[in-house]
Amino acid sequence: MNWWEEQDNNTDMQQDTGNRSQVVEWKHRMDLFVIYRHLLEQSPFTELKWLLDVLSDDGAPYDLGVHAYGSFVRALYEDGGDLSACVREAILEGDDLFTRRILAGDPLTPEMEAQLDAELDVLEQIASLEAGSFASIFDGIDPLPAWRAEGLDAREVRRELEDGLSTRGCGVFAKGTMLHIEDGHLVPVRDPEFQTLDQLYGYRRERELVLKNTEALAEGYPASNVLLYGDAGTGKSTTVKACAAAFADKGVRLIEFKKDQVSLIPAIAEELSCWPLKFIFYIDDLTFTENDKEFFALKGILEGNIRRRSGNIVIYATSNRRHLVKETMTDRDGGDLHLNDTLQETMSLSSRFGLTVTFQKPEKDLYLEIVESMANEMGLEYEQEDLFRRAEAFAIRSNGRSPRTAKQFITQALIGLR
Repeated sequence: MNWWEEQDNNTDMQQDTGNRSQVVEWKHRMDLFVIYRHLLEQSPFTELKWLLDVLSDDGAPYDLGVHAYGSFVRALYEDGGDLSACVREAILEGDDLFTRRILAGDPLTPEMEAQLDAELDVLEQIASLEAGSFASIFDGIDPLPAWRAEGLDAREVRRELEDGLSTRGCGVFAKGTMLHIEDGHLVPVRDPEFQTLDQLYGYRRERELVLKNTEALAEGYPASNVLLYGDAGTGKSTTVKACAAAFADKGVRLIEFKKDQVSLIPAIAEELSCWPLKFIFYIDDLTFTENDKEFFALKGILEGNIRRRSGNIVIYATSNRRHLVKETMTDRDGGDLHLNDTLQETMSLSSRFGLTVTFQKPEKDLYLEIVESMANEMGLEYEQEDLFRRAEAFAIRSNGRSPRTAKQFITQALIGLR
């Protein structure tokens, strides 16, 4: 079947996508992407490019064109069904080489500026592309699957990106405020689980210390590396995540490292040192064993080695052990000829954190205060005396008094198990 019918010469893609020369032109303009070349491997732009490739090929079977069109629309639906919104998000993510030049303080050459302008023209036209543009190509298929496309001002969106680099960031940092490491790469955490500060009860003094330090980081003032030490279930990890989330709109991002990923910190810190965002490198439940190589790696990182410490990065670690290293009686009275030096070595890591905040198991009054606050928040109906009696009994049967125990008790009380 012949794809193309004679049409009036029209340079408007919106009105004349059915003209073969116009399709070929737009295919080539996407082929020439330099700044936004990564979009060619990102849905739904990958599928749009394939559709243009098929439509620009005189010998392509009609059925293949229909299939390519359907693949594009499906990919677009998976992203919400709004082509303009997809283009806007692609620009705002700013995961391109020119944005990285801006972050590094390297100006764009006139040639680069011209290329950026040309590609923004293409993206602006794509954002206005509607299903009706393909009606003459797929004549006889009625209705064609459609989508939303209200158009946008691509240059205005680009200015929005550049104006918000210090708080919204770009790339993976524009996609999420909490990230982790997968295969050596930073990956945003989808739907991160955290509580806001107003959802946390007790430990006001301890939490305020961490909050003030995080605020200093967010405002660009010197901030300390922080060790949150104490009993299990007292809210150390919850405090870190809540404090980071409280300043996310000011450009604070939390990156979680597992203990065996500590060695990756220097390279990632080097890469992020020139960014305007602020970063908390977070290590949860940190404990080392004797001769643990990560122990010496982290010690070197906290000391700074020979490289000046970046002002936009701090390390927050939580641990149930004050000195972070598991000790045995042999460690204390074994055969080491310089026992004191060895013990000092194991204690030296924790002393390199500028701020140590201790979370101890709550006394009875604080535990019951936390229980009652959670019960009120969750809408649990109760008699105070009965609630307190059952909460104490639950703590005895569980792991003792702690915010975690209180939350477990209230959760079970809500469904009638306690």
